[in-house]
Amino acid sequence: MNKVEKITRIGIREAFPLEPRHFTPWLRDNIDVVSDAIGIELISPMSEQSTGNFSVDIKAETVDGETVVIENQYGNSDHDHLGKLITYLSSFSAKVAIWIVETPKQEHINALTWLNEGENNCDFYLLRVEAIKIGESAAAPLLSLIAGPSAESKQIGQKRKADNENDRLRGQFWDDLLEVSSSINIKHFAAIKASGRDAWIGSTAGKKGLTYVYWVNQTNCRIELRIDRGKDSEQENIDILEALRKHRPEIESSFGGELNWADLEGYRVCSIRKEISGGYKNSQDEWKAILSNLADNMNRLIKATSKHVKELSI
Repeated sequence: MNKVEKITRIGIREAFPLEPRHFTPWLRDNIDVVSDAIGIELISPMSEQSTGNFSVDIKAETVDGETVVIENQYGNSDHDHLGKLITYLSSFSAKVAIWIVETPKQEHINALTWLNEGENNCDFYLLRVEAIKIGESAAAPLLSLIAGPSAESKQIGQKRKADNENDRLRGQFWDDLLEVSSSINIKHFAAIKASGRDAWIGSTAGKKGLTYVYWVNQTNCRIELRIDRGKDSEQENIDILEALRKHRPEIESSFGGELNWADLEGYRVCSIRKEISGGYKNSQDEWKAILSNLADNMNRLIKATSKHVKELSI
């Protein structure tokens, strides 16, 4: 049987005493070690390429001609080297950034993971470097991939971009709706502020747990008198809805149409609502009609219900 040796880990400085003088030149001359670690073939490595006040440890290329920057660091990863890596990336218009560090800290692993989920169209790799010996062999560096791009990270980035755009659109929708509400003197929403992350905005109807609510998603809107008196209030909410339902003919006559009296079995919240077609993902050319319809319906709902809300014995 052939003799099998054990791998022994030694300090990186035992193998390469000085990072710039020993490790970086070795890595430049053995760039295939980095290629194997990240799964991308690298060619044409050059060391100490200047960019203004800094010099990148190694600049290389992919076989497709994209520029790659490599920053090496002994000890713990730190903000200074992360900043340098991003500076090199922008200065050389690189598409791949590789940070090789002796001890990666969790916050920097998180940072590169976050960068790979972003919209920068660049790939970031974080590699741990160790030195090993096999039996009595000469020392050799061992590179391990700690963080890098993936199909999942790109999907997360695309979803984040879509979410940001949706938040921007919905925020603009709310701003325009509140302006329309103000123009027809709906005082309930005069002091309301909304963000793009809000699926609904509400204003008190004058009784605890009763709220006039605008609700919107990508394709639909809703106005409602929402009834929610809090935790363990399901039966109380239903009782309030039934008290208002006694005035249904008068309320719907004043409103000018049928309303949905929703007791929503299995849910705590009850409401008197009206669904309206169109949402914030509709063409902005269509927004004017949607917003006008939404505000008009809210105005009529408030006028039709406010008297009966005030008369509730709660």
